Amino acid sequence: MTTTSELSAVAQATDVQPRKPRKNNPEKTRENILQEAIVEFVQQGLSGARVDAIAERIHTSKRMIYYYFGSKEQLYIEVLEKVYGDIRNTEGALNLSQLGPLEAIRRLVEFTFDHHDHHTDFVRIVSVENIHHAEYVKQSDAIKAMNHSMLTALGEVLARGVEQGVFRAGLTALDVHLLINSFCFFRVSNRYTVGEIFQLDLAAEAIKQRHREMICESVSRYLLA
Repeated sequence: MTTTSELSAVAQATDVQPRKPRKNNPEKTRENILQEAIVEFVQQGLSGARVDAIAERIHTSKRMIYYYFGSKEQLYIEVLEKVYGDIRNTEGALNLSQLGPLEAIRRLVEFTFDHHDHHTDFVRIVSVENIHHAEYVKQSDAIKAMNHSMLTALGEVLARGVEQGVFRAGLTALDVHLLINSFCFFRVSNRYTVGEIFQLDLAAEAIKQRHREMICESVSRYLLA
């Protein structure tokens, strides 16, 4: 027969430690909302996107999303800031100033090509914003600042190239930026129409590598002295 002391010993041995209260992590919550908002805005556009759908994906409430972002429009602006910030921050880590001018340009072109190819949501959300005539980009000083910083870094590479006699004079950073992005962006934004009209699989690895080398070569030849 089990004694009282034995029962007491079993109870102590199986005693469960009190559960620690779950800590709120506002930054993680904001990041989760932004990630799901990107999906919603890419799939539905700004006008068709529903805050309810975003809330359902992350098992939260509309009220929580409005607490962090205020409105659907402000959430959309912060989505734009995030996708632009992601590419600009990664660009900044390329250390272009530590490379020779021609090598720096090639690394930048390769990075841009790969980024757009791997981050189709960036291309699509920028396309959505162009439908709105950049109405929401106009409201973000952060987007303008981060993109001007990118042009400054590119301009320094071009200036070094001219000084060393590698690049021709008269180049502007914005023109070169547009040249690089035009092809990299177009082949992602128009991949379905181009693919169907010309029966071309732009996702095929051999075609991607050919296009990647083509844009690198095109930009390099345009810049050379």
